[in-house]
Amino acid sequence: MDKRADYISWDEYFMGVAMLSAQRSKDPNSQVGCCIVSPTNRILSMGYNGFPNGCEDDEFPWGKTAEDPYDNKYAYVAHSELNAILNYRGGSLEGSKLYVTLFPCNECTKALIQAGIREVIYADDKYADTPSVRAAKRMMKAAGIVYKPYTPTGRPIKITV
Repeated sequence: MDKRADYISWDEYFMGVAMLSAQRSKDPNSQVGCCIVSPTNRILSMGYNGFPNGCEDDEFPWGKTAEDPYDNKYAYVAHSELNAILNYRGGSLEGSKLYVTLFPCNECTKALIQAGIREVIYADDKYADTPSVRAAKRMMKAAGIVYKPYTPTGRPIKITV
């Protein structure tokens, strides 16, 4: 008997984990997830966008249009990439890859550069023309980080429980 031929690729697997992680986000507008992977294809950490530990979801704002920035989510939400970096407890992330559902912002890019992440595979780049993402790409290029879009195969990945 031959081995099964229709198994998913590493990229499908890790982007699937990032997409599943995004489903943990309670943000009503954007659910973003990521997965950090070692050079030997081992999952090191995962994250999604949400409030820091101890900051209860019902006590902080989820809106983004209040006149006072204090009352908007942006002052409080940690992005998926930063959460994944901070969640890692195993030592160095040097040389790792990051799979993320939305291209990283400039602030997360600073963290992934400092953490030693060398490659970013992203599913969506809907903010490509914003100063934040333009700055992120500029920093990644300067730091030698390779970034590329995820290429879906069209194969459905189904999770049932």
